[in-house]
Amino acid sequence: MTFSVTILGSSSALPTSQRFPAAHALNVHERLFLVDCGEGTQIQLRKYKQKFSRLEQIFISHLHGDHVLGLFGLISTLNLLGRTAPLTIYAHAPLQTILNQNLQFFIGDLHFQLEFVPLDNKEKKIIFEDKSLIVESIPLKHRIPSTGFIFREKPKQPNIRKEMIEKYTIPLADIVKIKEGADFISADGQHIPNSDLTFISSPPRSYAYCSDTKYFEKLADMVKDVDLLYHEATFGNDLSQMARDTGHSTATQAAQTAQQANARKLVIGHFSSRYKDTDVLVNEARQIFSETYAAQEGYEFKIESQRMDL
Repeated sequence: MTFSVTILGSSSALPTSQRFPAAHALNVHERLFLVDCGEGTQIQLRKYKQKFSRLEQIFISHLHGDHVLGLFGLISTLNLLGRTAPLTIYAHAPLQTILNQNLQFFIGDLHFQLEFVPLDNKEKKIIFEDKSLIVESIPLKHRIPSTGFIFREKPKQPNIRKEMIEKYTIPLADIVKIKEGADFISADGQHIPNSDLTFISSPPRSYAYCSDTKYFEKLADMVKDVDLLYHEATFGNDLSQMARDTGHSTATQAAQTAQQANARKLVIGHFSSRYKDTDVLVNEARQIFSETYAAQEGYEFKIESQRMDL
């Protein structure tokens, strides 16, 4: 089943002719989740063939314009398209007042339910959960309250080993129980632990979004073992003081976080407009973390499961 991230915007505050402000489209089992919504996001959604009808939730990291100014136009377009399905927005509380003012002035009658969920930036916590997905918010360190997000698939039921079914003549009713975690007692009274009977063929996948933030060591612990880590890399290491002063990170610091977190893959973005070619930032990060890639508009990062049945 699909678990992928499409980059809609990779720029920092000042967009360029090639790079749009921040926005990612996450596809989880053909359900669409939008992370940040910079100016022009709805255009990018169309350009890269992301279906508006599948958009369920929007997550806003913080209230700087390059992460939120596309939200009002997107909601207006959804209304014009005749949307009736509810839409949930997760963001810091002050946005709710700004959003309501814009909706009343520019839209008036909204034809679908808009639910606003304020973010708590004090600690890591679960903010959404259903049968297939868990979303956690994580506090970042920026000039204003800023929040990262981790999207995790829920674990699937384990597979039962066919040879064990045959070996112990396991009844169908017990197979169901074993898949739910039970051990098995054979006909001759032998106790067979669940770990011997089952295997996980495709462990749950995960994606973490960390922008905007300066480097801090505790972040690596909060995103430990994620499959895909997106971490801002606004500047190169030669501008580390500027990064610190503005509440941002360098490519080197993004790589350090990925390494400390034991991430499988790192995508860096939120590039300053001073970088016409982002290879310098990618190469800097790869000195520490080889699996580093640049966020590029339209590029899809597919997160594949690591098989564990061998």
